Amino acid sequence: MMKRILIIDDDHHILLMMKKMLERVGFEIDLASNGKEGLDLISKVPFDLVITDIIMPEKEGLETIREMKRIQPEFKIIAMSGGGKISADNYLETAKIFGALKILEKPFTKKQLVTAVQDVLGETSDNTT
Repeated sequence: MMKRILIIDDDHHILLMMKKMLERVGFEIDLASNGKEGLDLISKVPFDLVITDIIMPEKEGLETIREMKRIQPEFKIIAMSGGGKISADNYLETAKIFGALKILEKPFTKKQLVTAVQDVLGETSDNTT
């Protein structure tokens, strides 16, 4: 059965790029433009994984991760960031503390994204090119 992933990012281009990358290797993808939309979706649809940006309007990623983990502690989350007022490393390390299983610093490659997703979902495949 195809795994379902929710990607949350306020950059429409990044959402579409990641959607294409992950659909090509066999995942079903849903998109949200901020944490509020993402939380609304997870209350209606079961996801195997959530990939969230950290710096977003409306509801940012760290708050979103904390709320998801409060709702469902075993939720699988990957956090990503290109930084903001502080470096991406600081945001991403905080995301790990809050419960993200993997972190990705933007920009990342398709191989890095697919490998992180497969690691978190316990899947293996060499179809990352």
